[in-house]
Amino acid sequence: MEAEFVAWLRERLPRHRQLPLGIGDDAALVRLRERGDVLVSTDMLMDGVDFHLDQVDPRRIGRKALAVNLSDIAAMAGRPLAAVVSVALPRSGGLSLAQQLCEGFLPLAEQYDLAIAGGDTNSWDGPLVISVTIFGEPTSRGPLTRSGARPGDMILVTGSFGGSILGRHFDFEPRVAEALTLAERYELHAGIDVSNGLSLDLSRLLAASHCGAEIRPSQIPINEAARRLLEQESTDSKISAVTAIDHALGDGEDFELILAVPPESARQMLKDQPLEVPLTEIGHCVAEPGLWQLDDQDQRAPLAARGFLH
Repeated sequence: MEAEFVAWLRERLPRHRQLPLGIGDDAALVRLRERGDVLVSTDMLMDGVDFHLDQVDPRRIGRKALAVNLSDIAAMAGRPLAAVVSVALPRSGGLSLAQQLCEGFLPLAEQYDLAIAGGDTNSWDGPLVISVTIFGEPTSRGPLTRSGARPGDMILVTGSFGGSILGRHFDFEPRVAEALTLAERYELHAGIDVSNGLSLDLSRLLAASHCGAEIRPSQIPINEAARRLLEQESTDSKISAVTAIDHALGDGEDFELILAVPPESARQMLKDQPLEVPLTEIGHCVAEPGLWQLDDQDQRAPLAARGFLH
């Protein structure tokens, strides 16, 4: 199966200027640009944890596997360069499944001018596992990290949140272009993408920056899918107390960006609205560690960091 799949890939993968030798050797030759620093991220998706193969088109799984890695590059305001893809395939139907996964991620790779440099395949008696490792480069301003937030920074987010389980967790658009635009035009102090939950991932940015934040849940942009999910759950008495804001704060897999931005720059970003998706202020950073919520009367209370924990 592996030899047949590699032969199929030779025909299917487009030639890319960063891969002088193409695929087929023991290692890929990747032609990096002049800048020496390289961003590297990897994510593994597993049947039964991140998706259910019997319930979704494998092409959507392949796309998601690459998209979550592109989102990590976006979180650091980087440019994607190349990726390698490794899969553990069920013994039955492995070749067809591998081809469908590839057909899912190739359009996204072409969209972001990303070279698919190779990978590995194995067959086993277990479920499908797909792992992508991606390489990118920081811009001339350097990588955007989690650790640069400062007290007084305004907290801005792209897009909207909640209800991704209804389908957006497969079909989201990684915010690569948006992050590059913002990093080029404005001063940004810190950033992270929302993979596990808005409140949980914000808490991780704050911990890395050794500060806290006060946010206004009423200002969080809620995706319409969160409201639809709430309607579906309304007959379940065990979760009747859940609100749309709860979904927005904790659902995860929104893959939007959280940004800590100095006030002057943040106000200009909010005025300009330079992206095709909205930028929204949801709060500000404070010196005191912790995550806090403010109500309409500015009363402060602790806010739990909720989301998916591996």
